[in-house]
Amino acid sequence: MSYQSNPEIELPGFRFHPTEEELLEFYLRNIVYGKMLSSDVIGFLNIYHHDPWDLPGLSKIGEREWYFFVPIDRKHGKGGRPNRTTKNGFWKATGSDRKIVSLSDQKKMIGFKRTLVFYKGRAQRGCKTDWVMNEYRLPDATLPKDIVMCKIYRKATSLKVLEQRAAMEEELKNTSLPSSSSFSSMDTISFCTPKQDLVVFKKEEEEEAMVKEKRSDGIAKEQKKISSASLQLPLGNENMGQLQIPKMLTDWTQDQFWAQLNSPWFQNLTPYVANILNF
Repeated sequence: MSYQSNPEIELPGFRFHPTEEELLEFYLRNIVYGKMLSSDVIGFLNIYHHDPWDLPGLSKIGEREWYFFVPIDRKHGKGGRPNRTTKNGFWKATGSDRKIVSLSDQKKMIGFKRTLVFYKGRAQRGCKTDWVMNEYRLPDATLPKDIVMCKIYRKATSLKVLEQRAAMEEELKNTSLPSSSSFSSMDTISFCTPKQDLVVFKKEEEEEAMVKEKRSDGIAKEQKKISSASLQLPLGNENMGQLQIPKMLTDWTQDQFWAQLNSPWFQNLTPYVANILNF
């Protein structure tokens, strides 16, 4: 079947949003068993020869979702694992396959659905992106053609994540990079999903938080030392010593100082003076 790039479909208001049952029972089953379709809206393409951001331009129809009939390219011949690597990355499956049942008969299984995510780079060092693929295949044990249906789309990104990504890119532009061979071009920098873009910055934030925590612990210890060294009053019903005040002599004439000033004239005044002082 010849492949034509982006043919014009002159159907005003037409939107292509098929259900999973329609994709499996009508489109995929007819193609696998060699039946011609009345409308050629889904084209054949080995999507693993292209990166996901190039696929929208190669699709015959679609605005936010792009559909393709994909021949299975296996690594080790028939029965081997499918080869899902591209020039700049690879598709990685997430979770296990999900069974698709008919809406009219819940007991009838019509196919399987597998979800895959595109990673830039190579295995073990790949960088996750927001490109997602749903792969649909028939449940038949033996098929005349090893073909699957693939739906490509980008995962919805919140406005907050978009703002963070724009801020990150702006900061990277304003930051001067070291002049080394490993950073000779912008191609060596990988712009991944928001979580992986912020790995370095999260580490810096964690280190800064640890420094702040250590400082606060040191301040708390110093305050504790100061408070422990301060004057502490006794608690409870402990008896405190009473201040002993010397008693004043009631007879001031017996004092040695006044005895030296003793005279007959002064003795006549003693009763009056004593009465005045003892008043």
